[in-house]
Amino acid sequence: MIQPHEITAMVLAGGRGSRMGGADKGLQNFNGIPLALHTLMRLQMQEGRRVGDFMINANRNLGAYEAFGVPVWPDNLADFPGPLGGFLTGLERCETPFLLTVPCDTPRLPLDLAERLATAFDDPTTEIAMAAAPEDDGQLRTQPVFCLMPVGLLESLTQFTQEGGRKIDAWTARHRTVVVPFDRPEDDPKAFFNANTLAELHALEKN
Repeated sequence: MIQPHEITAMVLAGGRGSRMGGADKGLQNFNGIPLALHTLMRLQMQEGRRVGDFMINANRNLGAYEAFGVPVWPDNLADFPGPLGGFLTGLERCETPFLLTVPCDTPRLPLDLAERLATAFDDPTTEIAMAAAPEDDGQLRTQPVFCLMPVGLLESLTQFTQEGGRKIDAWTARHRTVVVPFDRPEDDPKAFFNANTLAELHALEKN
């Protein structure tokens, strides 16, 4: 069983923010709090199997992110490589056996995310645990940015990115990835809704 002190959670805030007009998404306010800080607070409130350490992946406005009180690390890969670049940075900087990744733009992420992903590792053959949630049609859809993984996968991901790989699914397909559904009746249907535009962010505030 994974213990809380064995997990470091990383908030991924290193994107271009293209669909927000180039704005730094993690610093946009959600109910008066910057998205990345709100996400960090949700991680600090995790129930059950809590998280032992925290960090943020960001590529701009590093001083603003550092004000949130946790280490901030930019991508080592150039030109905004996407979430997988954040995964790589997290695995390189992580000082615990496991890394939990979450995006900064999903402010209603489950408060039991770490607990439920960690249970996948009760099976010793698990290499990655990935969240999934139902779409409007009821079909489960994987949420590949929400992953729990051992730091031992650093070598695999380094090789994948050196080969030019940038797609999360293409990398996780190389490993035994267990999909963890968040489809219980009590689960928030908007828990994994990500705000790509300011309009979507404001709409999420009202719901």
